[in-house]
Amino acid sequence: MSEMHCYCYSLGLRMSLLLRASIAIATLLILAGCAQTGIPLPPSLELPRPPSDLRATRKGDLVTLNWEQPAFTTDHQVLRYLGPTRICRLVDPKATSCGIPVQILPAPASVPGKSSKKARSGQSSPSTYTDALPPSLLSDDPNGEVTYAVEVLNRNARSAGLSNRVQVSTIRTLPAPPDLSAELNDDGVLLKWTSAGQPPSSPEIQYHYRIYRRQEGAAKDTVAGEVPVGAARPEHFLDSIEWEKTYLYRITAVSIVAKATGEVQVEGDDSPVLRVVAHDVFPPAVPAGLQAVYSGEGQKPFIDLIWAPVASADLAGYNVYRSESGGAFAKINSDPVKTPSYRDTAVTSGKTYAYAVSAVDVRGNESARSEPATESVP
Repeated sequence: MSEMHCYCYSLGLRMSLLLRASIAIATLLILAGCAQTGIPLPPSLELPRPPSDLRATRKGDLVTLNWEQPAFTTDHQVLRYLGPTRICRLVDPKATSCGIPVQILPAPASVPGKSSKKARSGQSSPSTYTDALPPSLLSDDPNGEVTYAVEVLNRNARSAGLSNRVQVSTIRTLPAPPDLSAELNDDGVLLKWTSAGQPPSSPEIQYHYRIYRRQEGAAKDTVAGEVPVGAARPEHFLDSIEWEKTYLYRITAVSIVAKATGEVQVEGDDSPVLRVVAHDVFPPAVPAGLQAVYSGEGQKPFIDLIWAPVASADLAGYNVYRSESGGAFAKINSDPVKTPSYRDTAVTSGKTYAYAVSAVDVRGNESARSEPATESVP
């Protein structure tokens, strides 16, 4: 075999070996790509994640529950379907099952998880339900409680368990006064009603009447004050207000329970709303102690007047009236006098003057005139 022939044969053999190696490597890569990465997962049971934000508020015999509909399943998948919701009123606060629900709410029309944008943002849809406590549960026991939970089902009526539990006091509440009325006086609004009478008291329970006030057109009530509930008798409360405004009043009885964990307050039902137009038609008190003193020896004569000040928050000042020689009284000041004193320089020798003063408020309500004081000019 020539030297050139041997060289060509050796080169062909090397190329054949390289081709076989490339094919083998490619085959291994393809097989590796087709291999499974783990154990196949079973399909999701679509169990809604139990709510953890259940809240409860009580007003009278009604308990209002609020919670957010779940947006995810227990295996962290976006929730696509949602079934009914059971409302659970539990006698045992440690119960793990709903038992016989007090109500079954139908499946919602929309599910938060169906909106991928809402699900990604973690948003949920609010839900609410109001339960009426049966009379058999209400008592004067300060430790009496009832527990609530909700159980959200999937479309196959299965759940992952109860939501968080919330406790509600079962202390009974007093009825609201049916005869709330109001009178205006110069100090404000005087509210009157008849007390329902206090149940047998205990150190753990107190009962108050809570008075709510809201200015007409405002969105929120404020607590004007509280009055302890006493025996069955007329009660009253004086509310200091701003004049020339309209107010809406209501009263509710509050049961206040002292517990080791803190104070629990349960409001009863509200009285009918009472509308009060606070129009000020009340003048200040009549000034008293008016004195008139002549002075003027060696100078232009004048008469000084002094009187006791009138204590009124809306006092604008005083008016001064004068009568000459038994004639009619006429006002001698142009603007209200700010202090309880006045100097009359428009006097003439040989005449006798009588004076009287009145008080006037910022809305122009004027009191009656004081007892007159008389002084002569020599």
